[in-house]
Amino acid sequence: MYIIIDRLFKPLLFLAALLMLTISASFADHHQTSPSFAEVQVTSNILMLQGKGGNLALLTGDQGLVLVDDDYQEMSAALTDVIAGKGGLDKLIYIINTHWHGDHTQGNLALGDHATIVAHDNVRARLLSAQEVKLFNMKSEPYPEQALPSVTYKKSLSLHINDEHVELIHLANGHTDGDSVVFFRKANVVHMGDHFFNGTFPFVDVGTGGNVFTLTDNIAKVLGLIDEKTKLIPGHGSLADKQDLQDFHTMLVATSSTVKIMTEKGKSLEQIQAAGLGAQWNSWAKFFSEEVWISIIHSSL
Repeated sequence: MYIIIDRLFKPLLFLAALLMLTISASFADHHQTSPSFAEVQVTSNILMLQGKGGNLALLTGDQGLVLVDDDYQEMSAALTDVIAGKGGLDKLIYIINTHWHGDHTQGNLALGDHATIVAHDNVRARLLSAQEVKLFNMKSEPYPEQALPSVTYKKSLSLHINDEHVELIHLANGHTDGDSVVFFRKANVVHMGDHFFNGTFPFVDVGTGGNVFTLTDNIAKVLGLIDEKTKLIPGHGSLADKQDLQDFHTMLVATSSTVKIMTEKGKSLEQIQAAGLGAQWNSWAKFFSEEVWISIIHSSL
């Protein structure tokens, strides 16, 4: 659980504003100010969709459509338009929620009547009840039944559709306690959910089971499961490859180690923030400031 202290009020208020907007102006090149989606062709039958919230993936084919995440509720009309161009809502078979956050699940409210929603057990549990990210004073009300995952799993789950093996793997306590990483095995494409913020300090929701150090270990596991030809869809940021994920892991290891070492030497949070992480990580402060990222690492301790 987080405790907000006066010295962190201003940076955390700033962070909350960023979360409400999803992304800062300096990192908004792939997000839309109007309700529409940018489409990135990943393979012949997999699209990455970028709207206001987290990145989506859409698998198309004769057997139907599989959607990974579905953005904020206000993007549902635009998302329905995209789906209409790929066969329509009648073709939407599965919606996969990579975790519970609203910028990845609020589309369930509009699309849940048209498809089976699939997620980790903990996602259904959290969407069934009121949730709060206390650090930012952000609250989420329980979802109605039609917007809840009806198919859930504990460790892994496979879907077979459009000659594709879609495998969901639970990587525990990384971004949240209910994260799924989605592997399109034949296409060699992976949707990382919010385990991966490409090129920027990430948000880790310690209040609902996330942890920077576990996230770092989880990324190392994924690196061992992919190759140089794998295409990675991050939760936020541009389409990536293994080197991008390796760079992200290197940043996680270095910055979290710095905070841990200084903490073990008796430094306070504000002293660590004053010292900083080093100039080599300045370019990663696109989504969140260095000061806020240090506070998230510190909370993970």
